[in-house]
Amino acid sequence: MPTPRIAPLAESVLDRIGAEIVDGTIAPEMTFTLQELSDRFEVSRTVARETMRSLEDLNLVEARPRIGIRVLPRARWNVFSPKVIAWQLSSTGHDAQLRTLTELRAAVEPAAARHAADRATPEQREHLLELAATLRRYGEAGEGNLPGFLDADIEFHALLLHASGNEMFAALSDAIGEVLVGRTRLGYQPAFPEREALHRHDELARAIASGDREAAELHSRALVVEVREALSGL
Repeated sequence: MPTPRIAPLAESVLDRIGAEIVDGTIAPEMTFTLQELSDRFEVSRTVARETMRSLEDLNLVEARPRIGIRVLPRARWNVFSPKVIAWQLSSTGHDAQLRTLTELRAAVEPAAARHAADRATPEQREHLLELAATLRRYGEAGEGNLPGFLDADIEFHALLLHASGNEMFAALSDAIGEVLVGRTRLGYQPAFPEREALHRHDELARAIASGDREAAELHSRALVVEVREALSGL
């Protein structure tokens, strides 16, 4: 689920303190006050309060009377938030987080692909074919680790989830997009993607376009297995 938009200054403070909570610099059960937050980042109490509310929305902290703002344990965090995912992928535990998120993809995307073969609109089917062709063009040009490929990859997998017609799958599109961003930022996305991966995107798009649910599920699963194997040595 997308993080609610907040003012730019509060967003900057949120990114700094959120990252510190996620990487353990600010540990669970530690407490701080709005005034301490305001003083540390040299912002108004209004900005500090907006930041605190955003942290509460993400279940990273809770406000306690006479105690202050208490950092919550990891088990309470909103781990599907794109913000939390991005902070975890920027932390020292990024490899473990990438593996965890790839396991999520393996559980969700093949099922979404199967449903998309049944439920996608004609426009969605056509656009998946176009995106697969774009990925092949960038990949074969040695631009698999550049923004053009990443943008097309994010759009391809988001469209796959939305085309499933399942709002629960669709709600994961931002989270899975952060996985793709993190993999590229960490240097794990090659300039020349495996030819098999490009082929699987093509075949997955064709299967959905033709309404072949079995093939769609098979090619989606193979795609995620390829990613999982590539990350297995991390």
